Amino acid sequence: MITVYGLKTCDTCRKALAWLKGEKIAHRFVDVRADGITKADVTRFAKAVGWEKLLNKASTTWRELDEGVKADLNEALAIALMVEHPTLIKRPVFDMGAKIVSGFRDAEKAALKAASK
Repeated sequence: MITVYGLKTCDTCRKALAWLKGEKIAHRFVDVRADGITKADVTRFAKAVGWEKLLNKASTTWRELDEGVKADLNEALAIALMVEHPTLIKRPVFDMGAKIVSGFRDAEKAALKAASK
């Protein structure tokens, strides 16, 4: 079963969940704002897809961060920020066990279909 990490208010997450349901791909949803997320999970995601890709620099939360924090950014700080502010995680993140995928474009859809077989 695929675990989807995201926000229930995120349009892309809602589209992804609807697509998974339409494709009859078994999944469960974790709302990272309501349910929280562990440092171990964020670290695992960052190792799998790269912390730069996982960090959502287009988010309102990112824009509201102190400029000094953004200037000194490295992997450890980025992971800590994503744990503290889960809205900084680019969504959705799909945990397929052996593979982690972030985002919801054609390449991610193909990976999800392959993992569900």
